[in-house]
Order: sequence, then structure tokens, then C-alpha cells
Amino acid sequence: MYDVQAVRRDFPILSREVNGQPLVYLDNAASAQKPRAVIEAVNRAYSEEYANVHRGLHFLSNLATEKYEATRGIIARFLNAGEDEILYTTGATESINLVAYSWAMPRFEPGDEIVLSVMEHHANIVPWHFLRERQGAVLKWVDTRPDGSLDPQQVVDAIGDRTKLVAISQMSNVLGTRVDIAGLARAAHAKGVPVLVDASQSAVHGNLNVREIDVDFLAITGHKLYGPSGSGALFAKKSRISEMRPFKGGGDMIHEVTRDSVAYNEPPHKFESGTPPIVQMIGFGAALEYLMDLGMDAVEAHESKIRDYAQERFASRDWLEIQGNAPGKGAIFSFTLEGVAHPHDISTVLDQSGIAVRAGHHCAQPLMDHLGVTATCRASFGLYNTRQEVDKLAEALDFCRDLFA
Repeated sequence: MYDVQAVRRDFPILSREVNGQPLVYLDNAASAQKPRAVIEAVNRAYSEEYANVHRGLHFLSNLATEKYEATRGIIARFLNAGEDEILYTTGATESINLVAYSWAMPRFEPGDEIVLSVMEHHANIVPWHFLRERQGAVLKWVDTRPDGSLDPQQVVDAIGDRTKLVAISQMSNVLGTRVDIAGLARAAHAKGVPVLVDASQSAVHGNLNVREIDVDFLAITGHKLYGPSGSGALFAKKSRISEMRPFKGGGDMIHEVTRDSVAYNEPPHKFESGTPPIVQMIGFGAALEYLMDLGMDAVEAHESKIRDYAQERFASRDWLEIQGNAPGKGAIFSFTLEGVAHPHDISTVLDQSGIAVRAGHHCAQPLMDHLGVTATCRASFGLYNTRQEVDKLAEALDFCRDLFA
């Protein structure tokens, strides 16, 4: 049995009050809170184990290197990947930029295409705009259906003779929409086109097996996976890694440097220059071990129950305009209130009840344009949220509507 109260006790921040009210943290899609196991791992790394990695021969350097590199194996286990397919980054944004600079830039010529969905986060849009501006790449957009779902066949149909990459989120950070990545990847590969997946949202909500979905690149970010900010990883198939050139030069990513030449280190270190986010990556490993100990199937089942209960509570409120209701969506609800001037007003009122939600365009402006709104409020649920917190949100929204009526 999944004991959500026991899980909540693992997160010290959940016991605090905000504006005299118990904290109800519903901003998990932006960044998740940290369990005690992560906090203790980070504290221990700084207070007892810190030194720079790889280049030292003394005890602390060897210990820090061992702890730092151990995370690579943990990430590989979490994704069912090989350790030599895991490149450390500071998060999904850097991971996608790494693919754009290291793999795509040498291959794109004017007129070559990237297929995207309209629900992408800016992290999976702006790097491709760089290619559009600098190398003449063409961005081809696929819209969502009226219910917020994305038809994988539409994505496949958008692939043309000049398409060099499909770049798609596995779960929308605004709509909660999940995408059949495995089917999409099979069809794209049949056309000879590689697939990059932004798994920033999806990785935290259920099992993620890169062997099963068979994608070429996949980006995850630590701070949404209950780990530290400044941590993340890029999964890349070995065949794709062999096609990538380094785009950040410096220490640790080299084998030898002379006045006239440079020889690069072997992957994955070839793509990891300079002093890395040592402690952040150690904390990231602790977060993933915490999640795997809970069991991602159990996490997904709990969050599905919370989603279903929230949908029940919201259904009777016809003045609550929720964006997206795709089948099997994640526990993410973006909404506006009829008659309320701006989502920022809603967020401010909810905060007075101790409820933390996000208001704005959620780094998804093309999706906002497609939906015909400038901004929404977003309540996003995680592994420690409860039915009682859904009730408190619903009651606070009732108050909000009465206040602005």
C-alpha cells in the first residue's frame, strides 16, 4: 500500500505554514520539493565529502569522484540505459541545447526541418529557433486536438523529405497531455528520422524505459525529480553520441592539449567540461534512489487517483475553465476563472490560504496562443499530495470566484 502520510513525513518543508495556513504545495510541475534523503546527501557532500572530482589523488577527491560517478549508474538504472549513454547536464534545457549544438548544427542546411508540437516548453523550442535563425532550419508545428491530446500520426505525417529531427515532449507541462512516444518513434524511424524527447514532466510521474520507447535522445531534469536544481542528464544512443561533437571546451573533456592540437576525452566525459555540479549530481542520485525505492508504479497509481479525484471536484464548477482533458493525462490542471481578470489574481488569493500554484504562460507561449489565452493558473500534483489538498484547493477556488463575482 502507498502510504502518502509516510511519504509526506520524508519532506520537511511540508510541515511548515504559509500565511498562517498549512502549506499546500501544488507547483510541482515548476519544481518539486526535496525529501530528507536528498537534503542529507547534499549536506553530507558539502560538510564531510567535498573536493573536486577526477583530477585529484587524495582521499576526498577519490570519495567525491566515486559518489559523483555513482549517479551515472543510478540514472542509467532509472531509464534502463547504459552508463555510457548518460551525459551529465545541469537540466533538460542544457540537455536539449547540447543536442542542438553538438548533433544538429553540423547536420542542418537551409531548408532542413524540425517537427515540433505546439505544446512544447520553451526549452524545446528556443534551441531550434537558434537553428532557424543561424542555419535556415524550418520549424514545422503540429497542433493539439480540441481536448488537448496530441495525435502521434499527425506528427508522423508532418515528417517530410527534409525533416532531420522530431522533438517532442512526452508530457505537457500545461495540459498534462501524455504522448505515445513509442509508437511515434517507430514511425519516425521507419522514415529515417531520429527522435528527441523532452521528459522533464513525464519522468517524475511513472516508469520510463528508453529501451522500450526506443528514442535517440531523451532529456531529464533533477529539480522536477525531487532532486537539486542544477542537475540533469541527456540520454543519447551510442550511435548518436558517436555523431556528436563537443560544444563546451575546457578541463576534463580533453585527453591531451598542445599549442597546435587537442585530443578529446572519451564519451561521456567528452561532453562534460570544467568543474561540474558535483554536489547537485550526488543529490540527484539520492533523489532517483528515493523514487525507485517508492516504486514508480506506486507513484503513478497514487497520482492517478489524485487526478481522478480532482477531476470529480472540478467537474461541477462550470465557471472553472480547465485547459485540456486528454485521456490518461497527468495530474496537471491549468485553468482560469470566468470573470476573474488575470490568473495572477487567482494565484495571489490562493496564496493567502497557503496554496502554492503557478500563474503565467508557463514557458509555453505558442501553446497559449493556440488556446487563445495569455496565461493560466496551474495546479500540479506530486507524490506527496492528498485528496484533502484537492478539497482545500476547490474550496479556495469557490472563495476566489465569490470574491471576484
